[in-house]
Amino acid sequence: MNKLITFEGIDGSGKSTQINLFKIKFDKNNINNIVVREPGGNVVSEKIRDILLDNKNNINEYTEVLLFMSSRSQLVNEIIKPALKNNHFVLCDRYIDSTIAYQGYGRGINKKDIDILNDFAVQGVLPKLTLFFDLDINTALNRMSINKDRMEKSNLQFWKNVRSGYLELSKKYSQRFVVLDCNNKNQEQINIELLSIINSRFGDVLK
Repeated sequence: MNKLITFEGIDGSGKSTQINLFKIKFDKNNINNIVVREPGGNVVSEKIRDILLDNKNNINEYTEVLLFMSSRSQLVNEIIKPALKNNHFVLCDRYIDSTIAYQGYGRGINKKDIDILNDFAVQGVLPKLTLFFDLDINTALNRMSINKDRMEKSNLQFWKNVRSGYLELSKKYSQRFVVLDCNNKNQEQINIELLSIINSRFGDVLK
């Protein structure tokens, strides 16, 4: 069974917090799992992450896409594929949909080109379940740290385009996408919703 779960959403949506909470749940249930993030997740990909997020780097949108893809390819082949082969759950903080939403809808890169690059990078390793944390843009922006990285410094229209992109993707890939309305909900309420969704997809694996 494919046990790759991807967590998607704009920065500040709360997805990373929920990944950490579910890591604890999987561990308490003695279920083999790993948590990875994009960009990053291994030595090579973390170095690429540093390049991508460094405010000192003036990176054009095409280079940005290729760097994300390079990081993803390394992560898939070094970490994700072996984990899935060993029947582990993989909880991935961002994956293929982030590049389409951020660089496709946000930066205006041709989405068909991104699809081709994604296919090349992941070699058929696709999510079983994608959880999109939908949150009001202004709320998300207020949650971002004061010391914003290169990506977080993007303008308001960029973030609106990214959110619209995610919603379009949720319709296009409705079989694997679940949209979570995170507005006016605390982390516990969101966690309860997620628990129900994951158990419904994977057969009540978590107590």
